[in-house]
Amino acid sequence: MRARREVRLTREKLGLSQPEFAARFHIGVARLRDFEQARSEPDFIVRVFLRMIYEDPAKVDRLVKTVERQGAVTA
Repeated sequence: MRARREVRLTREKLGLSQPEFAARFHIGVARLRDFEQARSEPDFIVRVFLRMIYEDPAKVDRLVKTVERQGAVTA
């Protein structure tokens, strides 16, 4: 239940619809809906990403754009 609220509050803080938020941060819209409707829970790394978005959306935007320009990240 807590994750559901955090996901929705993060999205609403930015004033974005589910499709807009999903596209901006590369999260599947169906997955985002599942989180918000408590049909599934985000895993740890997704929760960290969502917390980063909540705390500093401008920084996350810059990082997302950097990764988009660089292409896929490999280990």
